[in-house]
Formats: sequence, structure tokens, C-alpha cells
Amino acid sequence: MSVPPDSITVVTETDELLRRVATRALSESPHLPAPVPEARLAEAEGRLGFPLHPLLARLYREVADGGFGPDYRLLPLLGPDESVVGEYLARREEPGEHPMWPEGIVPVLTWGCAMYAAVDCFDENGQVLLFEPNAYAGGPWDGCWFHDSGSLAAWLGTWLAGTGWYEEDARDGDGAAEPQAWDRAASRLSAEA
Repeated sequence: MSVPPDSITVVTETDELLRRVATRALSESPHLPAPVPEARLAEAEGRLGFPLHPLLARLYREVADGGFGPDYRLLPLLGPDESVVGEYLARREEPGEHPMWPEGIVPVLTWGCAMYAAVDCFDENGQVLLFEPNAYAGGPWDGCWFHDSGSLAAWLGTWLAGTGWYEEDARDGDGAAEPQAWDRAASRLSAEA
């Protein structure tokens, strides 16, 4: 017996990753916010002025409107309090001689102390960056940007595996790679000047 082609469901690596993320998210927070409807996603992207990275959009559309992920958990996409869109727009409007926040990089999680995990929506893989402004001494902000992961998928994988640099057990062993200075920070920030 043959199966009609339109009845075959192909499960991709991304689908499997989203399934694993949703399973862990629900196990840690049984009362997650509802996923973001298409209209709300379109509103967020309209306010940002660019589309979210496809995997990031799927997380919000298929898992939940934030409330899951490493430590402090992903921010909601839109909202009156801290949100991806609100924090991005606020960081982009910061006054000063030197731009602080590059275009297309959205803060998705606060680590506390003004630090953020951010996804580069202009990068094909959705690289994840760390913004750490606490050592800022004036001048350009490029020294405050660090490369955390080459892709959003890999960053989520370290969270699922418990091997992120922010995990106490991972820091005690040899497995967690510390974020390194982001070599494109100066060029991305200078494009803003």
C-alpha cells in the first residue's frame, strides 16, 4: 500500500528542537503564556522594522510568549513591561555620541545587572550575543558585546543539555565555553553612527 504524498509529515531538526524546548518549558512552568498569534507577531515585526529570525519567530508562535529558557527566561514579545520589542526600541533610542545597540539584534532575555542575551535577526543562523555593559568606561560600546553562540538552535541546545556558561554545574567543569568578544561589534555599531 502506498501513502499519498500529501499525507506524509516530514519532521525537521528544527521541529524536533521545538518539541524538546516545549517539553522542557512545560515541565519547568506548567502555566506558560499562550503562544503569540500571527497578527501579534506581525505587529511586533512592524514595530521592529524587520522580521524576527525564523527560529525565534517559531518559538514565540509555537511554544509560548516568553516565560521559558535559561535562568531568567525569555521576555514576552510585546507588552507594557519588559518585552523584546520594548527593550530593543529603548536600547536603540539611548542618547549618546556612540551607538549602543546595533540594528537587527533583539534582546530576548535579561541576565540581570543590565545584561542581555540577544538574537541577531540579520544573521542567517540567528547568532546569540551577550550585551554586558557593566565594564563600560565611555567611548564606543563594542567592548560590551560578546559572542555567546553561533546559532539560536545551538544556544537552545546548551540550555536543554545544561551546558551553558550560565549553568553552575557547567562552570565547575570543563564543558562550558565562556562568551568571547564579538569581532563584528565595532563594524555593526559604526554602521549606526
